[in-house]
Amino acid sequence: MRRKVQGFTLVEILASTAIGSIVLLLAVASLSGTGNEYGRNTDGVAAEREARAVLTQVAEDLSKASGSRLKVEKPNNGWRQDRLGFTCLQPEDAQSKDEAIGDLCLVSYYVKDLQIGKETVRCLMRGFRSSDEVFAAIRNRQEEGLFDPRIEDEPVAFGVIAFEVDPLVRGRGGNWGEWKEPSELDPFAEYPDVIKLKLVVARRELVSKLRSTEDWDESPLIGDPSEAEYSKMLEIYEIIHPFGHAR
Repeated sequence: MRRKVQGFTLVEILASTAIGSIVLLLAVASLSGTGNEYGRNTDGVAAEREARAVLTQVAEDLSKASGSRLKVEKPNNGWRQDRLGFTCLQPEDAQSKDEAIGDLCLVSYYVKDLQIGKETVRCLMRGFRSSDEVFAAIRNRQEEGLFDPRIEDEPVAFGVIAFEVDPLVRGRGGNWGEWKEPSELDPFAEYPDVIKLKLVVARRELVSKLRSTEDWDESPLIGDPSEAEYSKMLEIYEIIHPFGHAR
């Protein structure tokens, strides 16, 4: 016998309850998926905002490059972690008051592992040398030391997998070619016309899994440089900006 509760049989009530539970589970699954997608999108937006801020800073420095000195180092490894340094003209209010004796300064960018709490995070660093130090180094012929990393240098981007620097010159046919040392160029092409920069940044989900220098160097989660553009764990940003002393 079927028992009725307020006009409905017990079987009908149970069936209705089961359907409601299925709908609820589907809704929860949908919300969970939406939440994960929202997290990924938010992560991407945050990475993009940080990368754009960094590249804007580098571009601003490049626009003030004096052409007095340019140094680019490209270590021979899988993920390029290049070093870029150049002299640039900075106003006195951009320098420490006690260190400003002119406008010729120097900036450098390089990748370094920092210990943040208990975790190791790979960062893009920016070094700044005020005019008093630059002029002293020039007088003493010790300019090379200006490019060396220092403890007071500041991180400008976190979770950096690669930082690529390619100085380029425009050829007679209008094509871009690799810039080489001045001794290998004609005297009117002493400095590159533009600098091509590429920044590869790990998303926060990946950063949370890389806890040591060994992880940043060898973790299979990072993948291969040749497949970086297909990775859902990486963000890639590129700009081409004129070098300040360009022709």
